[in-house]
Amino acid sequence: MKESARELDMTPAWIYTLIPAVIAILGAIIAVNVRPGPILVSAIQHFAAGVVFAAAAGEIMPDVVHSGALVATLIGGFAGIGVMLAIRRLERVIEGPAGLLTLVGVDILIDGLVLGIAFAAGAKAGLLLTIALSVEVLFLGLAVTTELSQTVKSRVRIVLVIAALILLLPLGALVATPIAGLPDQYITAFLSFGLIALLYLVTEELLVEAHETPDKPWVAAMFFIGFLLLLSLEEVMA
Repeated sequence: MKESARELDMTPAWIYTLIPAVIAILGAIIAVNVRPGPILVSAIQHFAAGVVFAAAAGEIMPDVVHSGALVATLIGGFAGIGVMLAIRRLERVIEGPAGLLTLVGVDILIDGLVLGIAFAAGAKAGLLLTIALSVEVLFLGLAVTTELSQTVKSRVRIVLVIAALILLLPLGALVATPIAGLPDQYITAFLSFGLIALLYLVTEELLVEAHETPDKPWVAAMFFIGFLLLLSLEEVMA
């Protein structure tokens, strides 16, 4: 058991980004052939929000809280707030398909960065966040596919666009890889940044967009199902 954990620690973080990358591309392939309805998309958003929130609260937050590095936590946290607000501002400036692709690309790059940062906290945190972000990028793939289908007729071209965007995921993880070798206070700052990014993703993107579709009880329940599922998985891996 210890050997497999050590092997997991030695595996580059960007390798794990291939899991959500493949899932996003498969989701795009399905979506160009069978367009998902708004209720199904909302359910996926709720579920994704639940698993991402559980990963943030159960894995990233405890490392930040127990680090004892208050200054590093505040610096990383405020940096995260600044970046997220800048992205929100960008959403209002750039419109249309080009704007959507730009914003999704930024989202995916930050997801890769956060995933790389999570592996700096430990293999377990990184693996759980890989699972959480797999669901999130599945939604992003569906959203981009649905939007592009209105203007781009070639299904192959749409899938290739998704595949190109997904390459930003391992790129972000590669950029974040050196963080694991930094002193503890720097790692805490980056973890605090990642925590804010994940909370923004849940509260200001996934749930906000999910509530644009009238809620059904089972759809709303998907948030808590996702949350409990990842918590259960965390207990199994403990």
